[in-house]
Amino acid sequence: MEPKQNPENRPKLVVLTSASAPDLANAQEIEELAEVIYADAEHLSDALPGAKALLLWDFFSTALRDAWQSATDLEWIHVAAAGVDSLLFDELRGSDITVTNAHGAFDAPIAEFVLASILAHDKQLHRSKDLQREAQWQHRELQQTAGQRALVVGTGGIGRATARLLRAAGLKVTGAGRTARERDEDFGTVIASSELAEHVGEVDHLVLIAPLTDATRGLLNQEVLEHMKPSAHVINVGRGALVDEPALLDALRQGRVATASLDVFEHEPLPREHPFWAMLNVHISAHMSGDVIGWRTTLAEQFQDNLGRWLRGETLKNQVDKQLGYVRSH
Repeated sequence: MEPKQNPENRPKLVVLTSASAPDLANAQEIEELAEVIYADAEHLSDALPGAKALLLWDFFSTALRDAWQSATDLEWIHVAAAGVDSLLFDELRGSDITVTNAHGAFDAPIAEFVLASILAHDKQLHRSKDLQREAQWQHRELQQTAGQRALVVGTGGIGRATARLLRAAGLKVTGAGRTARERDEDFGTVIASSELAEHVGEVDHLVLIAPLTDATRGLLNQEVLEHMKPSAHVINVGRGALVDEPALLDALRQGRVATASLDVFEHEPLPREHPFWAMLNVHISAHMSGDVIGWRTTLAEQFQDNLGRWLRGETLKNQVDKQLGYVRSH
């Protein structure tokens, strides 16, 4: 049961939202537990004094950095997203404020999206749709997916769910993470992400799922791309800045890498003039790999569960290691 709060003793909770963000599905329940103040980025500084908790419903906002001087009473920040790279800055990292995120909410949807991207690539589904528009009957031979090699960069919850699903489809899966190890329960072998160039030569599908940190920014760079085989397929469902986009563009144009399925980009929305739009070997989606029907409700309910825990003085779920930039699950 949720704790019953005396209206006079309810803690102040600020919800950072925006004009484009939908309302909280469970707003009424949350407002019974806390004194809720809704604010956009422009008014965050005015709303923060006295607030004990902050919900980033506008989860890519960087507004807290500018409003930091007003966050004198904050104890807990929840980000309604898996990635917290937009939030973290030095002063917050050095503070005692607990940060939690939406760890777990996107594991299965993103894993399914990655498998769908691989199957669409191997079975030439994009090409078949193009030929259908042209009313062309063109028989081709397709790739068998089972037996191919996938390297999943990112060994958190999403990466693990992806590894399990890809293995179930018959792929040979290894992982790349902060530290190398053997006998991992989901990946078997995990290589160090810093040594990616040494291990991509036999990879058919390179899947980028890692959180964006100082260590992972630009991880897929020219050196790594030069070691990939020409038939390789790059999938990015993590963060756009994991990829050196100009280097990937050159590799795709020159045929050093065959295909890219990109759901995230360094600048979003992807500018209309970007060359990726016109490339037949690039498949673009609008940062939606985890956004299955009902995902906002899932995020709201996940926050409400943690809010109850916080009010009862219990340990919060999905606590982010602010130095590493993600929830340490293994």
